[in-house]
Amino acid sequence: MSKRKEVFAINWMEVEAIVSGRHNNPHHILGMHECIDDVYINAYLPDAKVVTAIDSSSGKKYTLVSERVPGFFSVVIKNRRSFSYKLNVKFDNGDELTYIDPYIFEPVIDPIDVSLFNEGKHYKIYEKMGAHTMTVDGVSGVLFSVWAPNAERVSVVGNFNNWDGRRHPMRKLDYSGIFELFIPGKFVGEIYKYEICSKSGNVFMKSDPYAFSSEVRPANASKIVDLSYKWKDSAWMSGRDKINKVNQPISIYEMHLGAWKKPDDGREFYGYRDIAVKLADYLNMMNYNYVELMPVMEHPYDPSWGYQVTGYYAPTSRYGDPTDFMYFVDYLHGKGIGVIIDWVPAHFPKDSHGLGRFDGTCLYEHEDPRKGEHPHWGTYIFNYGRNEVKNFLVANALYWADKYHVDGIRMDAVASMLYLDYGRGNGQWVPNEYGGNENFDAIDFIKEVNSKMHEDYKGVMMIAEESTAWPMMTHPVEEGGLGFDFKWNMGWMNDFLGYIKLDPLYRKYHHNELTFSMVYEYSENFMLVLSHDEVVHEKGSMISKMPGGYEDKFSNLRVAYGYMMTHPGKKLLFMGQEIAQFSEFNEAHEVDWSLFEFDAHVFMQGYVKELNNLYKTEPALYELDGNPDGFCWLNNSSANSSLLSFIRRGTKEADTLVVICNFTPIEHKAYKLGVTSGGKWQEIFSSDNARYGGEGRNNKVAKQAKKEACDGQEHYISVNVPPLSISVFKKIIK
Repeated sequence: MSKRKEVFAINWMEVEAIVSGRHNNPHHILGMHECIDDVYINAYLPDAKVVTAIDSSSGKKYTLVSERVPGFFSVVIKNRRSFSYKLNVKFDNGDELTYIDPYIFEPVIDPIDVSLFNEGKHYKIYEKMGAHTMTVDGVSGVLFSVWAPNAERVSVVGNFNNWDGRRHPMRKLDYSGIFELFIPGKFVGEIYKYEICSKSGNVFMKSDPYAFSSEVRPANASKIVDLSYKWKDSAWMSGRDKINKVNQPISIYEMHLGAWKKPDDGREFYGYRDIAVKLADYLNMMNYNYVELMPVMEHPYDPSWGYQVTGYYAPTSRYGDPTDFMYFVDYLHGKGIGVIIDWVPAHFPKDSHGLGRFDGTCLYEHEDPRKGEHPHWGTYIFNYGRNEVKNFLVANALYWADKYHVDGIRMDAVASMLYLDYGRGNGQWVPNEYGGNENFDAIDFIKEVNSKMHEDYKGVMMIAEESTAWPMMTHPVEEGGLGFDFKWNMGWMNDFLGYIKLDPLYRKYHHNELTFSMVYEYSENFMLVLSHDEVVHEKGSMISKMPGGYEDKFSNLRVAYGYMMTHPGKKLLFMGQEIAQFSEFNEAHEVDWSLFEFDAHVFMQGYVKELNNLYKTEPALYELDGNPDGFCWLNNSSANSSLLSFIRRGTKEADTLVVICNFTPIEHKAYKLGVTSGGKWQEIFSSDNARYGGEGRNNKVAKQAKKEACDGQEHYISVNVPPLSISVFKKIIK
């Protein structure tokens, strides 16, 4: 509570600033103030009829009067020092309120917090900014705080004050740009916004950038919530931090939470808690060990799929409140499934309630549209060189690891951050100080967020979606890299899809598109992805990309998935593609589960399930992913027959696998396939197995290796290679 001892007299110019909505330090005039032997109590309450101060100890009442300025009430109490009181207010419309005056409290946010934020180094700034329930001087209430350095005035507005910006103007902290106000009372569940008066005099409302929750779209007010949740995943969390992900199997199911399954009870979506149970059962059945969620941060426009974020600290309210999302993660952890979230620090939308022109100026974005606006997406670009903006983003990534226990963050559109000329023509971009196109501020930001994540939450994977050949993406920052753990292999994806879409007759002319990925495989830690981006915007689903008739399409897709799963790199497949869905992704519709009426789709689901199991249970497919010793071509030059064969190795020789892929509809009988040693070799997997919808032309008995040079090896086995197939062989160890 205020302990002011100075001589005090009402400054009517200050009162005028309060009334006109231009005062950025209302505590200087409102509240209780000592003046020699007396105290003043001042309040600005437009539309109030009677205002009474009630001594909290004695119950004595003092009537405040409004004489000179309508709405400004004041009383002088003689021969008193400061005391605790409440205000009782009767309004013209008949409403009556009794509350503790919010203008009696000293600043809550510590100067050290302010300094760290202004330096861009307050990595838990989300515990200070936003709306936080707390107790101050024994009084329960909510601290509201927001960064708006160029605003003339900021007020908290909500149902609790009839959205009247005159009722709760905030105090601007010295040398910070932060406005704060502690309001006593119970506010959990209440909605609010900030009313901002710019220096030009424009008045507008904004959602809270640090809000933990929001209204359900299309409404967009921020919501005060309690993040208390009792986690049950301590074993998962402690075990996660001890694992080196590079030599572990990572099979990811990418999905859109609202379009995986739709409820049949009239609801628009399943909630976080409902879908957690259904999803965990499905992922375990399918042998996935991670799920990747398209952005769950609050976003107003459904067809953006979450990639145009307005609430970076708020799980979207479409599916429930923040503790519901905590339950979702907690439940999946309990079922052995990690949770990766997509994160979008590259740009943000221009919605009027969002970050754009937040305090009437270009605060989060650059003022120059050549740096601050994305020409393709119609969005703003973050100003990574401003400390407070960088702090907002770095802390945001850490927040999802801290409060929601996520296991990975996939950073969207990294290339658009790294290059100043991304998507721009001549004269449409501003070079850096050396005349180049590298965005040094964005590079520093990326390095900082990756370094800090690994320092504080070492078990969390940082994953880059980056479409160029920027070097050392997954190398440590201290070695000159950007510090990601993994990079999406967009080169492999583009080459492979370009190849697999071809009629098999023409594939021999594009054989290098199958093999080129191994030229650069060990330059980074890669993930192989067939993501949502490849099955939207008239690109066609995976099964529809396949050439040939109905049955050939499924054979092609089986060999495609098989090659992906046996190629070095972690794996990601988008929802619906595991059942060979024919339609493109559409966020308004669920996965086409009705396809299970047809055997081919049931078989494909079983095929992907067993592929995942093969991947997870055969160490040769993951242990040496980042080591050239883990892969060796047997034959990568049979372009005319579109055959590929290779060796995958683990840390133990007994785990060695030999893989052969046939990308034409021509069968090869008694084919000589090089193997690493003599003895008997068993086919442990074949895409032509009848239970996957194949013709059953797989090798059903073990093959005795013969001593003869073949494929650079000293032994070979004679095998049947079915058309459009993949086969995996392993030596029988007695």
